[in-house]
Amino acid sequence: MWPFSTKKSLYSSGVLHGWTDWHCHMLPGVDDGVQHMEKTLKYLSVYAEMGVMDVWFTPHIMEDFPNTTQDLRKRFQQVQEAYKGPIRLHLAAENMMDNLFEERLEQGDLLPLPDDYLLVETSYFNPPYDLWGTIKRIQEKGYHPLLAHPERYVYMGEKEYKKLEEKGVSFQLNLPSLCNLYGPEVRRKAYILLKEGVYQRCGSDLHRLTPIKKGFEAPLFKKDIIEAVRKLCQYSEE
Repeated sequence: MWPFSTKKSLYSSGVLHGWTDWHCHMLPGVDDGVQHMEKTLKYLSVYAEMGVMDVWFTPHIMEDFPNTTQDLRKRFQQVQEAYKGPIRLHLAAENMMDNLFEERLEQGDLLPLPDDYLLVETSYFNPPYDLWGTIKRIQEKGYHPLLAHPERYVYMGEKEYKKLEEKGVSFQLNLPSLCNLYGPEVRRKAYILLKEGVYQRCGSDLHRLTPIKKGFEAPLFKKDIIEAVRKLCQYSEE
C-alpha cells in the first residue's frame, strides 16, 4: 500500500511504461535539440529502459529553423534505418505560429499528429499577431490545434486558457514542467491545469536527456499527481 504522504518519481511509479512521448526534439541535426545520430540512438535506448513505447519526433519549424517537410522526412528515414530497438518512431513537427507557418498552412505543407492534430507554439512572452485568426485558419484547413506546453507561456493565465479551450484548442503538457525543470511558476500552472483535466496529450519536449531523466527519476510526486499523470499517459496511448 502506498501512503498518501509518500512521494514517488514518475519512473518508479510506472506511469512511463507504455507511454507515448508526443513532443520531443530527438531528430538529429535539424533544430536546437539533439545534434548527432549517436545521441539520438543513445537517448532512445534509455527511453526503452524506462518503458516508453512510442516517440513522436516533433522538430521545430519556424523562421529560425525553416525545415522543409522533404528534408525532415529524409532525416527521419535515416533514423528509422539506424534504430534497431523496440520503440515505435513517428514524425510530426512543432510549428511556431509565425509568417512561415502561415505560408505552410496555406500550402497544406505540414506534418500533423494523428487525427489531424497540429502541434503549435507561440513565443513564451507574447502572443502572435492575430492569434485567434490563426487558430480559426488552422481549423478551417481541417486541423485541430494542439498547443504545446501552455504552462510555459508567461503571458497566459486562467482567462487565456479558458478562452483557448472555448475556441477549440487542445493542450499538451510538458512532463518536465511538473519536475520543476522550468521553475516554480511553470510547475504551479502545470499542476493546476493537470488537476483540472484540461491536457489531452503529454510529451517530454526533450532537447537534452540529462535534465529530463533526472526529473523523471526524482521522488517529487504524491499519489494524486501520479494518478493524474497516469490517466493522461493512458489517454495518450489510445
